[in-house]
Amino acid sequence: MASFAIEDNISLPLQLDILLSSTTVNNPAMSQSLDMQAAAKLFFSQPTFAVAGASSNTAKFGYKIFDWYLQRGLNAIPLNPTCSTVLVGEQEYAAVSTIANLSDPTNTSLSVITPPAVTAQLLKEAKEAGIKAVWLQPGAFTDAELEYAIKEFPGGAVAGFAKGTRGGEGWCVLVDGDAALKAAATGSKAGSRNPKQTNL
Repeated sequence: MASFAIEDNISLPLQLDILLSSTTVNNPAMSQSLDMQAAAKLFFSQPTFAVAGASSNTAKFGYKIFDWYLQRGLNAIPLNPTCSTVLVGEQEYAAVSTIANLSDPTNTSLSVITPPAVTAQLLKEAKEAGIKAVWLQPGAFTDAELEYAIKEFPGGAVAGFAKGTRGGEGWCVLVDGDAALKAAATGSKAGSRNPKQTNL
């Protein structure tokens, strides 16, 4: 177990970043999680983003995160089995009820804002559908879902407190998304800025 002293002149997040980058991780699945910046870049290299847990309720993170994608002109599809549309502002967006109903899952990244039990099932469906990258929001997973995501989406699972996050809650689209989106834009197939998603 690593030990370290808290330095008064270095912020706690920076100290944790230093600790994570200098600590040997014995679990192979967890050691892959240390390069979240590359995983986030891969996530945003897809042209479409399914947002599991998207909501019309402005108080919920499912609303805020779906709106984040829309505000950046990305092709975002709400994934919600309990409603046929998601309202953002004055616009309704057609919702998809399951990952299996996505038109092109192999070119879609999955953003997850659901309770851990739901997340576990979504990850299995995403793997079966051929999705290459997932972003698990804080609160959407336990260690079990995180380990599954890292193992089943090698190099494409974004979650937890690994190196690179700017937020105190862990990797979050609202906090870390812009930097990752910018990094992906330097690649050849960054997220589509011309949404195919149709408003109702």
